Amino acid sequence: MLTLARLLSPLDLIPPRSIGHFMSKPHVHASHPEVMKRLRRAEGHLRSVMEMIEAGRSCLDVAQQLQAVETAISNAKRTLIHDHLDHCLDHVVGAVPRAERGPIEEFKAITKYL
Repeated sequence: MLTLARLLSPLDLIPPRSIGHFMSKPHVHASHPEVMKRLRRAEGHLRSVMEMIEAGRSCLDVAQQLQAVETAISNAKRTLIHDHLDHCLDHVVGAVPRAERGPIEEFKAITKYL
């Protein structure tokens, strides 16, 4: 028996006019080099983890390196999300005066729990 889940892919559920629709041209922000730096750091840590496992290093050493990978990726994600909130959303909702940015700043603060 076919179910609805088998007929639709996850991409079918995304509305055709999502926020990304409004940013159809390439967008590069000042934070992107910082994001790339963090991702390259994560890539290096991940390579180290794989080498450590192949070399038979202790689980504690491997776990510490895996934590470094996770932290670097989380920091890259947070930087990207904060940049998006600060700049990309302005294109959709218009510039928000500093005095009225409280909800956006609160949302940025709560993203650390994601």
